[in-house]
Amino acid sequence: MAKKFQTLLEKMPPESQARVIARSNELLEEIALQELRKVLNLTQEQVAEAMQMNQGVVSKMEHQNDIYVSTLRKFVTAMGGQLKLVASFPDRDVVINQFD
Repeated sequence: MAKKFQTLLEKMPPESQARVIARSNELLEEIALQELRKVLNLTQEQVAEAMQMNQGVVSKMEHQNDIYVSTLRKFVTAMGGQLKLVASFPDRDVVINQFD
């Protein structure tokens, strides 16, 4: 029988737990929309309802490589988040607020 990850994590030494949690957080910093929705335990139907559209449109958006900023904002908002656009340069990150 499969064991819950949390149960396995609790049995690890504190140093190992810290490394696993840190790596997990790193992986969540870059994630596709579909994976993000799943991590948040949301269905396509729930996101579609929040966006006032049908589930098929949400599925299509999750598989697009190119999406309007306004559409992406609606998607993220429907999942309970807030979209921030950040331009990364070698010496700094700049939040672009043109689309607020």
